Amino acid sequence: MFQAGLAYQAELPINWCPSCLTGLANEEVVNGRCERCGTNVTQKKIRQWVLKITQYADKLLEGLDRLSWPEKVKLMQRNWIGKSEGAEIEFTIPISANRQIVMPIFTTSPETLCGVTFIAIAHDYKNIDELIVPEKKYELDEFLKKLSTQNEHDTQKFGFFTGSYAINPINQREIPIWVTNYVLSNYGTGAVMGVPGHDERDNEFANEYNLPIMYVVDNQETREQKNGPRGCYSYVGNLINCGPFSGFEAKEGAQKMINELKKQNKAETRVVYKLRDWIFSRQRYWGEPIPIVHCPKDGVVPVPENELPVVLPEVDHYQPTGTGESPLANIAAWVNTTCPKCGGPAKRETNTMPQWAGSSWYFLRYPNPHLKNEPFDKKDMDYWLPVDQYVGGVEHAVLHLLYARFYTKVLHDQGYLPFDEPFTHLFNQGMVTKYSDLSGHVEKMSKSKGNVVNPDEIVEHFGSDALRMYILFMGPPELDCEWQDSGLEGIKRFLNRLWTYLVDTKNRVPAGQKEEIQVTKRFHRFLKEYQERIAIFKPNTAISACMEWLNDVSSHSMKLGDETLEKLLVALSVLVPHISSELLEQLLNKELSSCEWPTFDAQLAAFDEIMIMIQVNGKLRGEIKAVPGSGKEIVEPIARAIIEKWLEDKKIVNVVFVPDRLINFVIK
Repeated sequence: MFQAGLAYQAELPINWCPSCLTGLANEEVVNGRCERCGTNVTQKKIRQWVLKITQYADKLLEGLDRLSWPEKVKLMQRNWIGKSEGAEIEFTIPISANRQIVMPIFTTSPETLCGVTFIAIAHDYKNIDELIVPEKKYELDEFLKKLSTQNEHDTQKFGFFTGSYAINPINQREIPIWVTNYVLSNYGTGAVMGVPGHDERDNEFANEYNLPIMYVVDNQETREQKNGPRGCYSYVGNLINCGPFSGFEAKEGAQKMINELKKQNKAETRVVYKLRDWIFSRQRYWGEPIPIVHCPKDGVVPVPENELPVVLPEVDHYQPTGTGESPLANIAAWVNTTCPKCGGPAKRETNTMPQWAGSSWYFLRYPNPHLKNEPFDKKDMDYWLPVDQYVGGVEHAVLHLLYARFYTKVLHDQGYLPFDEPFTHLFNQGMVTKYSDLSGHVEKMSKSKGNVVNPDEIVEHFGSDALRMYILFMGPPELDCEWQDSGLEGIKRFLNRLWTYLVDTKNRVPAGQKEEIQVTKRFHRFLKEYQERIAIFKPNTAISACMEWLNDVSSHSMKLGDETLEKLLVALSVLVPHISSELLEQLLNKELSSCEWPTFDAQLAAFDEIMIMIQVNGKLRGEIKAVPGSGKEIVEPIARAIIEKWLEDKKIVNVVFVPDRLINFVIK
């Protein structure tokens, strides 16, 4: 990425934990506090390596339309990328009689241009030193001190007046310029129009500092002032207080304003994104070393490929330094090296990569993990990838899943990969939760919460198959499920019953005899239901089908033939591989790895007769036997005769028929 111009260095603020003495990724900050120790997180500005993920914003958006992913995940990525179409408008700031500064401001709502009562800028706006009048300089220092104790999760808005004014190009009004904490320098231009009459954030700020509020869109909300005389109202309606543009519908008026300003070269249409470049540095020992050396003569030089990978040195202590530098900075023998370009003295990069670095492309090595001369083999990539089905938590929607897509697109553009999306289908699983004595709540398992279950102890007492099956049986896999020890006991009892039934010779068809056709039919019905549920990620209901089948065959003392037994054990191997393998070998003298995945016979799986429920206004009033696939014209006359006593003098107003399941008469 460095050689492709997608990696650069910048002085940037990071989340900083004063207790852990280290930088934190955004995902490690929960409600403004360090996830590990709970300390309030502050901001600290240090040198960082950054990847230009913003260059791929449009490609990342376009690719989502081609993916079979949950809509909520795709929506989260779209919102995170945050593509906004609008206009960039030039305000001017008189500095002296002969000089002015041009301040471009991006807005998605140019219809509110006449409602601007202040301009809000970021604390690191490019011209900030010129904008703050001398007597206000001290306020910037106070502002920055307060800002350093805040983090991006804080919602309180504060700021100070710079003493300077900008000229609104549409009506020539003087607009005060304020430094605020809710404007980011890396979104848009680092300055925003303050429209407190029609924007909630601006409204909060204006009310905090008693700034003027002007309404420029006429609608019922504005006229009735439901939110009070200084409230915030939508900007859907006709323009008011906008001079020659008053009376036009808001969007139409906005276009007329932009057209007028374009004639004066003071506006142009623009697209901006919320997505920020990816801060790729971590000031920690653990992590892949960034393969860069810093040379006094040649500057930033990449480590040659024949010297990769750069290996972490072995150390006795790798605690954070507390200075903002990685612990690697203190290991002189490792840091001091020679420049690959000039051979002179140089220093290694001491920042390391984040945990997302490896997880963004690990799957690309699976097809050929032993390849040494290049990262990927094209034939392997063509045959095995992209990944057909990926399982991952929704918590990674704008982290790992976004980063993996970015990596894949970059590698595709560099000619390494024949595809540009890593995961074709995605399934979001829930988390296993458990009651925490420390918090008094059911929470996701965490050592810090004291609610972790030791799998070694479970395996020792119940066996790994029981543990595996219980986790799959806890509930729909897309939802969070609460761990209950009693549930494990139930699964253990079921597996013991299954084992006992299958190994008992009296439940086996004697040699030379055939399995009864009803036994075969019942099994194929079960196998069909089981496989259909597995295919749609419903292992909990597939296990329920197993339990129902075992209850059925055991209550009728059904004898199983070898073919049915083999199909059963191979099918169950995805749930309980050890038990399945052991019984295959013990009962049939076969190895699981040599068995084919079983298929059901559709004719055998079909029911000879089915029961159709008869309802009146949703209440069950009877059942009838029917041939599968019977139409409404066959079922309805029979059902009408059965419900006759419930009709009395009432009239049937509708008949709802669900094939092979129910018929419901709606009466009045």
